[in-house]
Amino acid sequence: MIEVLVVDDDVRVAHVNAAYVEKVPGFHVAGQAHSAAEALTLLETLPRLDLVLLDHCLPDRTGLEIVQEMRGRGHQTDVIMVTAARDVSTVQAAMRQGVLQYLVKPFAFAGLRTKLEAYAELRRTLDGGGEAEQAEVDRIFSIPSASASASAEPGLPKGHSPTTAELVRQNLMNADGPLSAQELADRTGVSRQTAQRYLKLLERTGRATLTLKYGDAGRPEHRYVWAGRT
Repeated sequence: MIEVLVVDDDVRVAHVNAAYVEKVPGFHVAGQAHSAAEALTLLETLPRLDLVLLDHCLPDRTGLEIVQEMRGRGHQTDVIMVTAARDVSTVQAAMRQGVLQYLVKPFAFAGLRTKLEAYAELRRTLDGGGEAEQAEVDRIFSIPSASASASAEPGLPKGHSPTTAELVRQNLMNADGPLSAQELADRTGVSRQTAQRYLKLLERTGRATLTLKYGDAGRPEHRYVWAGRT
């Protein structure tokens, strides 16, 4: 089993990410931390740790500062950044510090599963030992960059994120009934305006159906249901 430490300042998000990890065969959550101090303590006290899923924005230190501290203490534990920080300077710094993969929030289970499966493949390759020809070296270096799952929405318009599209799609598919933009926003953590934009896209492409809920007064509420469930 690959032992994983999940680090996120939001307790709810940490629990969700941990649940995602446990759903991927071969992975086990060894612990959760909600601050840099907790993460560094667990790094010292857990009997074995292979991988850290690391948020960047923590209350006491940044995720990249944790990576620096880990390496300074001699910990070679692998790191996948799981964060909303998407500025190029942070991504570049993560690469330079040896972070294997970088997953931008918000994301669906499929996005994290792809990263974890790629990481597991990398470990299997490296654990084989021996010498590697150039083709094998190229394959090893390409494994951590495995990207979006095949279920992501194809041909997205400019300005639309495949990760957000997949997150919206998964939540709408798994909903018991129609959802409003606000209800979807509450489920996914995106803004109501963003949820509305992606719901309209799903409607235009025939993946979702618009329904109207009439109240006592005012305009009807727009609600969306995955196509075929109306």
